[in-house]
Amino acid sequence: MMNSPIYDDLWPGTRFLPASAGFPLGTDSVLLADFARGSGRIRRVADLGCGAGVLTVLLLQKFPASTAFGIEIQPEAAEACRENLALNALSDRAEIRCGDLREKADLAEAGSFDLVVSNPPYFAAGRGYAAPEERRAAARDERFCTLGDVCRAAAWLCRWGGSFAVVHRPERLSELRCAMTASGVEPKRLRFVAPRAERAPSLVLVEGRRGGNPDLTIEPPLVLQDDTGADSKEIQRIYHMETQP
Repeated sequence: MMNSPIYDDLWPGTRFLPASAGFPLGTDSVLLADFARGSGRIRRVADLGCGAGVLTVLLLQKFPASTAFGIEIQPEAAEACRENLALNALSDRAEIRCGDLREKADLAEAGSFDLVVSNPPYFAAGRGYAAPEERRAAARDERFCTLGDVCRAAAWLCRWGGSFAVVHRPERLSELRCAMTASGVEPKRLRFVAPRAERAPSLVLVEGRRGGNPDLTIEPPLVLQDDTGADSKEIQRIYHMETQP
């Protein structure tokens, strides 16, 4: 008798391919799924560079009346995304396409999404550590798409008044804001993420609106651990730890 596969759980009711399959469950995607709000009713969601689908799955659960479209350039990651959707009984609510987000022919109809999200590569090509393994390197640095490419694709897909939510590194915040504004998506909400209250931020969450006015709300920082090193109350909420045995 064959052993049953062991899956990774984020919280009760979700499961994903094990991290040993090469697609670990990223905290960044979980935080972005919690942060993304959109405006109005969310019927259609697009995930740019959807990877193994953690963000796609979480958003479909967050917005139960929505459908999702994901585009991913790496075939293995796109297939893992489809399997993770199937594991969570969400296949009939999502379309995952293996393609290049820089090519409009690979994307859906312009202006057809209420919410677009992305957890893109954080480092410009040639900057920072270059992972030796191609799969990890493609997720880490901008060898397949730049920050500007992601923002232009998001603007193409967003309806007028729709939202684009993204997670990135604080040191590239100026580039991110400029790229969003240049594409026609005005940053509206910003939240820094810090490991501890006394530490500098390690991530930044930004949500913009297609055709929005240039005013920005900076929300209180999200702190991952309290002063004892334990998970903060907000992280416990985001990961549904209070519902776990």
